[in-house]
Amino acid sequence: MELEVSAESKDKSLNRRIAITVVVLSVFVGLCHIKDENTVQAMERSEAHAIDTWNEYQANKTKQHLAENARVQLQVLGAPDKVAGPIAKLDADIAKYQVQTPALADKARADEAEYDRLRFHHDQFNAADAGIATAISLAAVAALMETVALLWVAWGFGAFGIFMGLNGFLGGSFHPGLLSTLLG
Repeated sequence: MELEVSAESKDKSLNRRIAITVVVLSVFVGLCHIKDENTVQAMERSEAHAIDTWNEYQANKTKQHLAENARVQLQVLGAPDKVAGPIAKLDADIAKYQVQTPALADKARADEAEYDRLRFHHDQFNAADAGIATAISLAAVAALMETVALLWVAWGFGAFGIFMGLNGFLGGSFHPGLLSTLLG
């Protein structure tokens, strides 16, 4: 008794639709991946700038406190005729630090806001990747099982993935908050 297994599909149109689906989704996810990598690099730059600026802010505050303490010590311990020049220099330094400190804090907050804006789009690209990967997997199973219904489900996931990818590319405001919370 011999059993012959055929590798040919009964429905060639189903296989064509699956092949087109896989090609379109694969190309789109590849483009999303390139854009997402650029987004991640920009996120890393923003985060590094924010950290550097907060470090500069902290150093500025430390120098201000040191100058203020040195001024008090000169006033208390120094001879009045000899400390006027150094106190004036310390006053100028303190004034400079008081001006620089809020500007540094504002710059650091702006870098953090840019990071958050980019993170929002990174989440969109991650959701696109997840939706499209699921769609391609379901399309493969649809081909094996020769099931049109499963291809429709794959198209649903693919549509979600494309929607999220387009939001990432075009700066859309839709964010898969629940999905990000569950997977993040």
